[in-house]
Amino acid sequence: MAPDVKGPLKLAALDADDLAVVSAHLQDAVAKVGDMAYLPKEKRFAMLVNRFDWTAVGEGAVLRRRTGIHFERVLMARTRGFNPHDGETVLNLLTVEFEERDVPSGLVTLYFSGDAAIELEVECLEMALADLGPAWPARHRPRHGAT
Repeated sequence: MAPDVKGPLKLAALDADDLAVVSAHLQDAVAKVGDMAYLPKEKRFAMLVNRFDWTAVGEGAVLRRRTGIHFERVLMARTRGFNPHDGETVLNLLTVEFEERDVPSGLVTLYFSGDAAIELEVECLEMALADLGPAWPARHRPRHGAT
């Protein structure tokens, strides 16, 4: 088994710049639709992903980590490009973006491959990411563009 080179990651995002850093760490994470939940009473959207650990690549390791992410102060969640009731569907996360609308509120969009997306209307950007356990060897390193 490859070494746990960097240890668990724990990040928060309170603005678009913070979210860009979190998004870079989430690129190529995979998630089952069944591991996602919008909790309107709590104004929360949460999901579990298997995050590809891009920082470990620099140390010669190809690892994934189980990671939890959640957004607070969520007013509405919309999906497109996938069936939100098919819990076995696996989505590949490409990026996460925040578009400020009526400051400090805005729209968080999680973009997945295959033109799928989740849009979250938020009162303000308040998001956290935390690795939940040890890393394990990934089967493949994600490839982008011509290689």
